[in-house]
Amino acid sequence: MPATRRKNPLVGVFGKYAVDATVTEAEPVTPAMLRIRLRTDRPVAFPYTPGQHIRIQLMDPLSVAGILRPAETLRTYTIWDMAADRCAVELRAHLYEGDGIGLAWARAARPGDPVTFWWPEGDFHTREADFHVFIGEETAGAAFGPMIRGLDASAEVYGVVEGDVPEHDLPLPREGELRRVHRCGAPAASSQVLLRAAAALDLPDGSGAAYVAGEARTCQMVRDMLVKERGWPRTSIKVKPFWTPGKRGLH
Repeated sequence: MPATRRKNPLVGVFGKYAVDATVTEAEPVTPAMLRIRLRTDRPVAFPYTPGQHIRIQLMDPLSVAGILRPAETLRTYTIWDMAADRCAVELRAHLYEGDGIGLAWARAARPGDPVTFWWPEGDFHTREADFHVFIGEETAGAAFGPMIRGLDASAEVYGVVEGDVPEHDLPLPREGELRRVHRCGAPAASSQVLLRAAAALDLPDGSGAAYVAGEARTCQMVRDMLVKERGWPRTSIKVKPFWTPGKRGLH
């Protein structure tokens, strides 16, 4: 039985920033990734750039529990796709090992569930460049997909995306231009597999833009490699750490 739709009173107060929605789909796209689609009653008016995220409200921030535990109020998900009529938002939720409240919400999401989300934010999106390089593991794929899809067809794309095993690879746009590597059970944190693959990328000359996302320590290692070994300016590299062991709510 779908959950009863009850308008969130905060939307009335913060309607410019918060949106009521209903889950219409919640199904796996890989063994390690869920598709969650949210439908709104009317087109959402906020601006959106591919790569930005929304915050799903898991607890009323003005409730006693929300005031006592503000870090447990919201969890962040990158927008995978926005419907043409702007009445639906699609997310990708990674099914990592753990018991975090964001993971619990994603696993429990069912069609008919009411959801409140807060409008897109973040500066992890593409910029003008001679070519574009995407480096990250499976959690980064949820951001890379819309970012690559939003590029002009003439844009040059390079990159490497790591996963645990091939069966867990999230399909991405322009798949043939990205290298896939796999850890096969090795830790995703401080990943030498991804670092070696990134260091081996054959990139053109010119002023490129690099987008590095995923586990925080791996992101740091990849950025340092690009700067120190490949001579990239730091200003040409955007880094988005999505998680690191033992730290909740990193982003």
